[in-house]
Amino acid sequence: MTSEQSVEPETSPAETAKPRHAGFAYALGRSLITPLARLIYRPHIEGRENVPREGAVIFASNHLSFIDSIAIPVAAPRPAHFLAKSSYFEGTGPRGWLSKTFFESIGAIPVRRGAGQAALDALDLQRQLLDEGLAVALYPEGTRSTDGRLYKGRTGVAFLALQTGAPVVPVGLIGTDKVMPVGAKMPTLKERITVRFGEPLDLSPHGPASSGRARRLATDEIMAAIHALSGQELAGAYNEAPAQNAIDKIKQALPHERR
Repeated sequence: MTSEQSVEPETSPAETAKPRHAGFAYALGRSLITPLARLIYRPHIEGRENVPREGAVIFASNHLSFIDSIAIPVAAPRPAHFLAKSSYFEGTGPRGWLSKTFFESIGAIPVRRGAGQAALDALDLQRQLLDEGLAVALYPEGTRSTDGRLYKGRTGVAFLALQTGAPVVPVGLIGTDKVMPVGAKMPTLKERITVRFGEPLDLSPHGPASSGRARRLATDEIMAAIHALSGQELAGAYNEAPAQNAIDKIKQALPHERR
């Protein structure tokens, strides 16, 4: 999930006013699970020195698999918050409790696909995290690529960067779709992934966040940096779900800014 998609908060405005932060479970996971994951999956990690150790930062990555949201925190030298779909927080029984507790403990923000205003609310939650000097991870494409190509970026990441002044660290993920393809229930141990962190991008020269042109140019710079790291074929289009009705088809055909 990303800030560019239309999303609807999982909880009421009062409940989502303050985003959750990474907690004890995440600290424990970074000290125990991270070394274990690196031992088992032997990921290639490049450019960790490019990640600022303090202050607000935005990880902007390509999106190929569910495990992308695990690969980035495992590889990054600092905690990273991200959006997670609401179903991870809605399960019942021991398994549901474990899923909800895990995602809450790492500061994940539950979101549900829906109205455009809700997407802005999700952006606001991430802005709060950045204002506190924390790191957030986002996928400018909006959703996972099912064909391995890199799609055009939506402008939510650039909006956050221009609004908060946070640098954007581009991330190129390679092989996560082979470790855990879309639809797979468990990752395979036969493949290795590569996580590449690029040099931080200062997008402020493009202009203010209120400028649509500045957001578009900043987004294009982010996607060019991701492409240089991932080496994917460019799709040259937005990664959008198929239109469900005539109104959706008209909306997709008309010029508009994809957040």
